[in-house]
Amino acid sequence: MKLSQPTKASDVPMSGRRQTPAPRSRLGQMLWKRRFYMLLVVLPTLIAAIYLYIFAAGQYVSEARFMVHGRQEARASSALSQMMGAAGFKQVPEEAMAVRDYLESHDAFAALQERLNLIELYQRPEADFLARLWSSDMPVEFMLLYYRFMNSVVVDNTSGITTIRARAFRPEDAHQLAEAQLRVSEDFVNHLSARARGASLELAQQELTRAEERVIAAQTAMAEWRLREQAVDPAGLAQISQQGLAALEGQLNAARTELQEKSTWMRSDNPTIVNLRNRAQALETRIQMERDRLTTGTDALPERISAYERLALEREFATKQLASATSSLEMARVDAQRQQLFLSRVVEPNLAEYPLYPRAGIFLLSFFAIMSILYGIGWLIIAGVREHAL
Repeated sequence: MKLSQPTKASDVPMSGRRQTPAPRSRLGQMLWKRRFYMLLVVLPTLIAAIYLYIFAAGQYVSEARFMVHGRQEARASSALSQMMGAAGFKQVPEEAMAVRDYLESHDAFAALQERLNLIELYQRPEADFLARLWSSDMPVEFMLLYYRFMNSVVVDNTSGITTIRARAFRPEDAHQLAEAQLRVSEDFVNHLSARARGASLELAQQELTRAEERVIAAQTAMAEWRLREQAVDPAGLAQISQQGLAALEGQLNAARTELQEKSTWMRSDNPTIVNLRNRAQALETRIQMERDRLTTGTDALPERISAYERLALEREFATKQLASATSSLEMARVDAQRQQLFLSRVVEPNLAEYPLYPRAGIFLLSFFAIMSILYGIGWLIIAGVREHAL
C-alpha cells in the first residue's frame, strides 16, 4: 500500500484557514474604548476651539463709569439706613437703578439706534457669522436681546457707581457706543430731574391757586353780606345798640327814681306825677321794642353777628391757607433747585487696543467641564439602567 505524502500548511486552501485579526495599537484601543466620550465631549470642544481661534472675530470693550447723586442726598435717612451705613452697607440710590433699567430698555435701544445706527454697528464686515447680528429685519425683541448680550450695566451696591461695558467689533465703535450710552443716561437723568421739579412746583402752584380762589370767595361773600344787611361791622352796630339801650335804661331808672321821690309828697293826680309816670312807661316800651328788635325776627342782631362771624372766620382761614400755600410754593422752588439730579462721570469711555472677547480659554474650559459632567451623568444613568435590566 502506497502511503500519501504529508500535506503542507501551504497546500491548505485559504478558505479553510481561520483568520486572526491584526493586533491594534494601544492608542487605538484606548480611543476605541472611549469613542463615545471622544464623540460627545472632545469633538464638540475641538469644533468650538477651531471656531474661537480661527473664525471668531475679536470684540473690543469700552468701559465707562458714572454715579447719580443729588436728590437722594437730601432725603432724611431712617434709623435703619443709618445703622446699615455704620455697618458698611450703603443703600443703592433709586435713580441709579432706574438708569440701569433704562439702559436695558426698548427706549434706550431706540435712542441709541437714532444716534449710532446700532444695526450697522453690529453688522460690520469684521464680525464672524455667529457673533454678528444676523438680520436687520429681526423683531425688536430679538434685537434687544442681542443688544443686552453685547452690553452690560452693573451697579455697585457699595459705592453706588454704575459701570457700562460696551462691546463691538471695532474699538472706535465700542468707544462711540459707550459715549452714546452715557449721553442718553444724562438725558434720562435730566428728564427725571425736570419731571420731579415740575411735579412739585405744579402741586404747590395748584394749592396756591385753590387758596387764592378761597380768599376771593370769602371776600365776595362778606361784601355781599354787607350790601344786603347795610352794615359794615355788625359787632360795632351791636355795641352801639347796647350803648343806646343802656342809655334808655339809665333814663328809665332816673324817671322811676324821680317818680318815687315826688310821689312821697305829691298827689297821684298831680300833672308832674302823671308826666313822670307816662315818661317811665314810654321808656319801658322803647326799651322792650329795642330788645325785641335786637333779639327776635329776621333782623335779630345775634343772627346777623353769627352770620358775619362765620364769614369772617372763613376769610381768616382762607387768608392763612393763602399764606401757607405761598410759603409752600417758595419752599418747593428752593427744594427744586437743591434737589436736582446729576450724572457725574467717574471714568470716561476708553478706546480699546486689544479685543478681550471672545474669551476662548475660559469658554473652552467651561464648555469642556460642562460637557464632561453631562457625559458622566448620562453614563451613570445608562449604567444603572443596564444593571437593573440584567
